[in-house]
Formats: sequence, C-alpha cells, structure tokens
Amino acid sequence: MSAPQSIADSEFNLEDTSVGSTSLQNSGMLSRQQLFHLFHLFKHEIDKPAVKKRIEDAVRDKQEAVAVTTEIQEELLLKMGIDPHFGIACLGKVNTVYENDGELMVQFYDFVNQEEMACDEAELGPDAYSEKVQYQQKLQEQQLMMLRQMRELSLEDQRSILKALHEEMEQGNYENVSAVMTHEQIQALINRK
Repeated sequence: MSAPQSIADSEFNLEDTSVGSTSLQNSGMLSRQQLFHLFHLFKHEIDKPAVKKRIEDAVRDKQEAVAVTTEIQEELLLKMGIDPHFGIACLGKVNTVYENDGELMVQFYDFVNQEEMACDEAELGPDAYSEKVQYQQKLQEQQLMMLRQMRELSLEDQRSILKALHEEMEQGNYENVSAVMTHEQIQALINRK
C-alpha cells in the first residue's frame, strides 16, 4: 500500500532534480511548487544517517550546525536548477509572500522545525536531545489542553487569556516561556474580570 500523495507531491515530479545545461534561476520568487519540492527533498535528506553525521562532525569541529543545514539546502536548490544564494534569500521572504497560503505556511514551519531539530540533535547529543524532545511533547500536550479549555470560553475571555500570555512572553523576552496557562490560572484570570 503506497502512502497518499499530498497536493505538494502531486504537482510536480520529485525525481526530476538534476540541472541540465540551462542557467540557474536567480530572479523573481520561488513558486509554491518549488517550495513544496524543496521542503520534501530536505525532509528526506535531513533524516539520512550520513547527513546527521555530517552535521555532528561539523559541530565537533566547532562549526555552526545551521551552516551545514544551509549548505544542504543550497545543494538541493542547485539540483533543482536554482541559484543557491537566490533560493536562500527567497526562503527569507516566504512569510511575507505566502502569508495567506495556509498549506504552504504549515509546510514551511515544518521545514524550519526540521532544520532546528537536526541542529539541536547534533549540538545537544543524544541524552539532552531526547530530554528536549520529551519536554516539547509535554509542552504541546499542555498547550492542546489549554486550547481545548479556551474553546469553551467567550471570545472576550479568550482574548484576555491570549493578552496575558503575550504579556508573559514579552516579560520573558520570548525566551524559556512556555505560553501555557493551567486550568486554575485561566479560571483566576476570568474571575478577576
């Protein structure tokens, strides 16, 4: 049984990644299809043991892990017939150009998350990385619980909660802040109103 094809996979041939004698694309903006293609290729590339080792070796040699993941992206862009520097610059514009394309933005954030996780895995080592993954899973579960609780509240109460979370994140300079409120904290906030 084969896996279902996503819209992104079905819009182009994923096997056709070789550059012929044509010149590299270096103007305009990467199309939606090109971005989906890059995200797909990167996802498969970043999970390969040789690539993980490449990133780990770079970290051991005191190089930045993100420099290696950027090199990998540049290599993939080149195979796609895109000037690597142009392609990387386009990735920096995805948030603005495609902000209203929900499917693309979800795939883009997944792509960014994959890069961050690959870097973390190389930089932290297996034990610390495993702890971080477990912490993130627990945090996501807490956020999901909080969102379920918020659904039952009025829009005004939801806005109050989001405002309080935003203020908490600002005070923490957006670092090490979980962006989660317990049921008790939510109730206390609503009761103060």
